[in-house]
Amino acid sequence: MDWLHTVIIALIQGLTEFLPVSSQAHLVLYAWASGGDYQGLDFDIVLHAGSLLAVVAYFRGELMAMGRSWIGSLSGRGTDRDSRLAWWVLIGTLPAVVMGLLLKDIAEQEFRAIWIMATSLIVFGLVLGWADWRFRGQRDEYELGLRDILIIGFAQVLALVPGTSRSGITMTAALFLGLSREAAARFSFLLSVPVIAGATVLGLSDLAAAESATPWDLLALGFAVSALSTYACIHWFLAFIRRIGMQPFVVYRLVLGLLLLAFYF
Repeated sequence: MDWLHTVIIALIQGLTEFLPVSSQAHLVLYAWASGGDYQGLDFDIVLHAGSLLAVVAYFRGELMAMGRSWIGSLSGRGTDRDSRLAWWVLIGTLPAVVMGLLLKDIAEQEFRAIWIMATSLIVFGLVLGWADWRFRGQRDEYELGLRDILIIGFAQVLALVPGTSRSGITMTAALFLGLSREAAARFSFLLSVPVIAGATVLGLSDLAAAESATPWDLLALGFAVSALSTYACIHWFLAFIRRIGMQPFVVYRLVLGLLLLAFYF
């Protein structure tokens, strides 16, 4: 890799990680268009670490309030809306963690076919459009209950199938449960924190067992571009869906899915 490919891949990661469009599908499409290969485990970890830093920085106020209240709930000071939201984020992460560990090898080997990715883009894109059009309401993330969290948490497991989009499927489930567009997006972003953090830790353990040269300059560049573009994307996305909604992303998923199917066949 050189600096140009580093910037492009980091931008793809940063601009698509939290949009309901599947960052993995975009990376595959870019690799095909550029004739490149997988960027490598170390670079993948660094890009996700950049996205993690961005979402933590953007929601630092909410996360700090949740953390303080959660610690207070453990010490017997009772629960409030911030501590409940913290518990919901942790509980909602458990299905993806358990199933991710059980299905990690299958997901990496069996689900990566282009036609599967394209089909997931199209099918779950249509489901997102239906949820946004028919079921969205005015509830916010603080009004979620245990049943809601389990539904969103198990929906997140579907993101093991490439093309589904972790953010897309969790927003879809939240919309079906009557959350507003912004609340669905905010909860999806908060739910990503333990997921990305856990995946980064697991990736570091795999990387520690591998032998490879480390291009520190490119890794630092990729980290910075991923973090900055992710932060900008979160801010833009929340403003965009407030005014326009999810339907443009549905159309985009359909077009991208059809492009991938054309490439496959």
